[in-house]
Amino acid sequence: MSSYKEIVLRPGKEASLRRFHPWVFSGAIARKPEELEEGETVRILAADGSFLGVGHFQIGSIAVRIMSFLDELIDTAFYEKSLLNAYRMRQELGLIRPDNTIFRLVHGEGDNLPGLIIDIYGDTAVIQAHSIGIHNDMGPVTEALKRAIPADTVKHIFYKSEGTLPYKAGIFPENSYLFGGDGVDAIALENGLRFRIDWLKGQKTGFFVDQRENRALLERYARNRHVLNMFCYTGGFSVYALRGGAASVVSVDSSAKAVSITDQNVALNFGEDPRHTSLPEDAFKFLKQLQYGEKDLIILDPPAFAKHRGAVNNALQGYKKLNLQAMEKIAPDGFLFTFSCSQVISAEQFRLAVFSAAAISGRKVRILHQLTQPADHPINIYHPEGEYLKGLVLRVE
Repeated sequence: MSSYKEIVLRPGKEASLRRFHPWVFSGAIARKPEELEEGETVRILAADGSFLGVGHFQIGSIAVRIMSFLDELIDTAFYEKSLLNAYRMRQELGLIRPDNTIFRLVHGEGDNLPGLIIDIYGDTAVIQAHSIGIHNDMGPVTEALKRAIPADTVKHIFYKSEGTLPYKAGIFPENSYLFGGDGVDAIALENGLRFRIDWLKGQKTGFFVDQRENRALLERYARNRHVLNMFCYTGGFSVYALRGGAASVVSVDSSAKAVSITDQNVALNFGEDPRHTSLPEDAFKFLKQLQYGEKDLIILDPPAFAKHRGAVNNALQGYKKLNLQAMEKIAPDGFLFTFSCSQVISAEQFRLAVFSAAAISGRKVRILHQLTQPADHPINIYHPEGEYLKGLVLRVE
């Protein structure tokens, strides 16, 4: 039995934990120690004193993230066991191969490690903490990672939590190497394609690992198509489209730096390919100026339009407007790959926004595929909030 400080819940508030949901909300708490520090590991008890779980305390509406429903220590051995389990699952998924050295090793609640993200890029692991508790445990996490992954597989560990940690006085995490850092190769492979990963300054951990399967699907549709990749970021969809035999690919992003990395990734795989052009341009402005029928395969993969529930309505209007613009301009019998990565937008809400766009456009539209996040971004069945990526592949007549 662990000897952590204890938090007691109000009567009847233990039901969700007994169903293995990994969050304790602040309103459910009856008593907690006055001297409790944010990030501390605590034991959670029901009103009758029965044990419920062990987790990290934090200030906010989510007051505790449950790390284990067993009464155990959250130490190096705990993290080693969890990371080894996560690694073995990725092996079973067939993701760890010579031609694929990019994958997500830990996906927070989906891997029963709330607040922790670990992406692997070649021989570099990039770690993000989304809670003070995980930040405080970075020593054990790093040591466990070295033990759980085969020797010499991970030679560098980069900590990137400047923009992901909730504010806490006195904690100012710096993006830096926790291990290695000399002679780093920033190029890794996804399904045989080479990508330069900017974990130092790029968005998230440097690459959108979650679109791997959807990029591979796009490759199958790209032959002889004139492709427009909106919000291209580092050009993942563009590179796959080129390998798929696209007649032309235009990559658009408001960030000139993202466009530059897209150009580098195209060159890494195809040299100076005349089929590819890129533009630093606002997406809505570009689509407005686009000529009808000029493109017959369009990808819409915008950043999250809603990061909290108060922004949902505006976000849905944004998705409707964006998809309407694409539907009004895409060539007859064109394919539209459209996505939402907003966690607070449900699949039903996103589909309704796209339906509204289709109805206003007046065009015949069929759904060919309904897409989601890949298996290395698993969804804990007890934590449906972990389902965030939604996508549709549409045929627009």
